[in-house]
Amino acid sequence: MINDVPEIIVQFLTYHETIKNHSKLTVNGYYYDLRMFLRFMKRHKGLAGGKFDEIRVDDIDLQFIKDITLDDIYAYLSFLSRERNLKQAARAREVAAIRSFFKFLTQKVHLLENNPVAELDSPKLKKTLPRYLKLDECVQLLSNVSGRFKARDYCILTIFLNCGLRVSEICGIDTTDIKDDSLRVLGKGSKERVVYLNDACLNAIKAYIPERERLQPLNEKALFLSQRRGRIDRRTVHNLVKKHLSEAGLDHTRYSSHKLRHSAATLMLQNGVDVRTLQEMLGHEHLNTTQIYTHIEDTQLREAAKANPLGKL
Repeated sequence: MINDVPEIIVQFLTYHETIKNHSKLTVNGYYYDLRMFLRFMKRHKGLAGGKFDEIRVDDIDLQFIKDITLDDIYAYLSFLSRERNLKQAARAREVAAIRSFFKFLTQKVHLLENNPVAELDSPKLKKTLPRYLKLDECVQLLSNVSGRFKARDYCILTIFLNCGLRVSEICGIDTTDIKDDSLRVLGKGSKERVVYLNDACLNAIKAYIPERERLQPLNEKALFLSQRRGRIDRRTVHNLVKKHLSEAGLDHTRYSSHKLRHSAATLMLQNGVDVRTLQEMLGHEHLNTTQIYTHIEDTQLREAAKANPLGKL
């Protein structure tokens, strides 16, 4: 139970967990972000002193929130940058939490008439190309899998690189989710989608099943098991990806399990899969999320320049 924030924050979090069906990670993020926001507001308005992380906010009432202005929020963003040293992406997340909270107050529960953040801009984020493994590096990674759980790890890496699943989706696969060449995936916000398995994935799963059975699973549903015979967790997946990247001679500090998702998306785009299909396969709610993968290699840019008929004048 959350008892160190005002009741209206609890209502907001409950709304996102039950109505919006957001994940626990998202809801917890809103909780921490809004608690820090209210702590700053009490200090900013001269109502609290002492250690910042010990400022109480459970006594804040609706009138206090109504009195928050856009200038107050700009002061908070300055605090995040100067005192907390938060980067642009982290500050943008804070802005998203505040926006969502005031939208809830004005449009859902109608406790505020005016939204003080209606004109608030998010910090501009630098657009960077996602890191990804090239085709030969993917082959290099898969060709160097070894160890006690070789079949399991190879299967996980194969599904990553062929299907572009998230880490949480890999961990959540049950044996009953696989029917012929289709895989039922439970994605963000408990949204289901179907991903089709190619021969490489099907063969990897087939090779892993005997190893799974030898472990005598404690969790009969989970496809991928840990050494304790229960469902594998995110940390174990992250660690095994780093381990096999390193053993394959690839820079494990530059790549991660999420970069394998980038790699799968990039390879599919480079081989003719359209963005709309990729959006469905990756489980993106919005197309602009998928479009970060539409980066083009320098060689393709050079070919495009050469293809221009004016290039020979």
